[in-house]
Amino acid sequence: MNELYPWLSPLWTEWQSNLQADRFSNAALLISDEGMGSERLVEHFSRAVMCQNYPAEACGFCHGCQLMESESHPDYHVVKPEKQGKAITVEQIRQCNRIAQESSQLSGLRLFVIEPAEAMNESAANALLKTLEEPSATCMFLLVTHRNNALLPTITSRCQQWHLTAPESSLVASWLSEQANKPVPAYASHINGNAPLATLHFVNQDKVSRYLSIESQLIAHCQNQADVTKLGKELASEPTEYLSWLWYLLTDAQKVHYGLAMPFFTPGATQLAEVVGYQSLYVQAQELLKLSEQLRAHTGLNAELLILDWLFKFNGETCL
Repeated sequence: MNELYPWLSPLWTEWQSNLQADRFSNAALLISDEGMGSERLVEHFSRAVMCQNYPAEACGFCHGCQLMESESHPDYHVVKPEKQGKAITVEQIRQCNRIAQESSQLSGLRLFVIEPAEAMNESAANALLKTLEEPSATCMFLLVTHRNNALLPTITSRCQQWHLTAPESSLVASWLSEQANKPVPAYASHINGNAPLATLHFVNQDKVSRYLSIESQLIAHCQNQADVTKLGKELASEPTEYLSWLWYLLTDAQKVHYGLAMPFFTPGATQLAEVVGYQSLYVQAQELLKLSEQLRAHTGLNAELLILDWLFKFNGETCL
């Protein structure tokens, strides 16, 4: 079993306490930003629940633990999209519901992990809702999401909610100094939401240079000195990540207008603030959030066209 990352330990300790006292709900929701390593927390939880000897920790030797090790436990079910980026279908949830009505094959708990929960389409979510309303005492559901606002309110209201929050910057910096194979700039954690694994990937995959290129192109665009078509095409190649980077740049530039200057601010924040006013930065940051959410929710949209539209509005309405 993989070791827990250090920032996961506080929540895992709380989960263990609840499992030990039989206070962990049969319907739970883990809310976590991407790049936090929530899958390891889910792994420890799943193995603990399936252990036949201890209530809050996997012994590693019992029949249940051996079955989990071989990935063949008949009472452990992971529900996820059949293809990357696709939805969890109503047929998958109905199958899950049918199994939930059956008896445990090992006379213990049956555990269903649904991840990512936001991938359920509306029909699937409604089908699950019926089971969550009256969960079996010997059946447990753990939903994992990176986008809580994309879940039906009726789903979240029926779950015990757990939030895996970003760790302190000092802990992230300490961990990264041991793990990264390249220097870690101060702003790297900042534009990755202080998520350690996302930051590590950002540094090790040399995305630092990619960020700096995108940053300089946006500033040049605001000065009518960039190839906007080239910039739009580049942003559309990884819209979720690249638009998130720009959102941090825009919000940092807003703070510069108020005289703030933090070591972790994006390198171009001051320069952008010199060519774009505060109100315009605020408006465009909000528009960028809307655009990002739109592209997340509707993967079939023409990302390049929508991003170009945003860039032209940014240049035409806000840049000096």
